[in-house]
Amino acid sequence: MNVPAPAAPAPVSTLRRIGRPLAALVAVGVPTLYVAAVDPNAPGHYPTCPVLQATGWWCPGCGGLRAVHALTHGQLGAAGHDNVLVLLLAGVTAMFWVRWFWAALTNGELPRPRFGARQAALLVLVLALFMIFRNLPAGAGLAPPVV
Repeated sequence: MNVPAPAAPAPVSTLRRIGRPLAALVAVGVPTLYVAAVDPNAPGHYPTCPVLQATGWWCPGCGGLRAVHALTHGQLGAAGHDNVLVLLLAGVTAMFWVRWFWAALTNGELPRPRFGARQAALLVLVLALFMIFRNLPAGAGLAPPVV
């Protein structure tokens, strides 16, 4: 008895391949455009950080909205002063997105970043050290300006 060989899968169109990277860009871009338009430096537009409100300490995310606002207006120095981690994260995220989009566009292999227990522990350590240091007198330059 002859069993026919399975048919090769149909090629995926370019538009379908780039759909996920474009959807991710829209999912990040729309809130970013809102932060670009609504200045977090003006009081009353965004809630106060609960960690800052409860403890008086700048958390690792404090100043993040201001950093995004400054980035969208091309003010790299101000973004770094508001929250240097957001500045670094934006650069790394952009690099990964470009790699992802290029791989999808050229039908290349999609990048598969690994994020295991070691990377999670390192991230938590970096965030904790950043939080502690920016609340010490020596790290006052890493704290966002008081609004």
